[in-house]
Amino acid sequence: MKTYIALLKGINVGGHKKVPMAELRELLKNAKFQNVQTYIQSGNVIFQSSERPSQLENKIQKLIVTQFGFEVSVIVKTNKELQIIFEACPFSKEKKENSYFIILNKIPETSLLKEVDKIPYENEEVVIKNDCLYFYCSTGYGKTKFNMNTYERKLKVIGTARNYNTMLKLLSLSTEAN
Repeated sequence: MKTYIALLKGINVGGHKKVPMAELRELLKNAKFQNVQTYIQSGNVIFQSSERPSQLENKIQKLIVTQFGFEVSVIVKTNKELQIIFEACPFSKEKKENSYFIILNKIPETSLLKEVDKIPYENEEVVIKNDCLYFYCSTGYGKTKFNMNTYERKLKVIGTARNYNTMLKLLSLSTEAN
């Protein structure tokens, strides 16, 4: 069995798409996922399974629709994949600690990357490497002009953001689970 991290997009944000973590853990345990644990309310699940990531993404999505009545995008990564994303961050240590890692469901097509490279944001840096969009804003995330929906649409991907501290915790929890 492999240890996986499921990243759910857009749950428990502003009172929308409510998914209680205790209920989610129980739902996944009943679906034969092993050693299920969640981290904070924003949809981070560490578990073990013998299924492939794409199967797990579909399975978790269907379980959530059945249990909670709405669709949620799910991206499943291994600890190693998440570690590679974390280590590939192009920013300095100081910027990295204040940046966001937007995990993408696939690597965007090269031709589409050229189009989004033209989107300028003052005081903000966006770097896309493989299946992650790294985002840093010197004025803070709450004051950003950056819009993930624009990037998702132009790159034809789905992405879900995690900050530096959440990434560290997910890496730690998924290492301990092995």
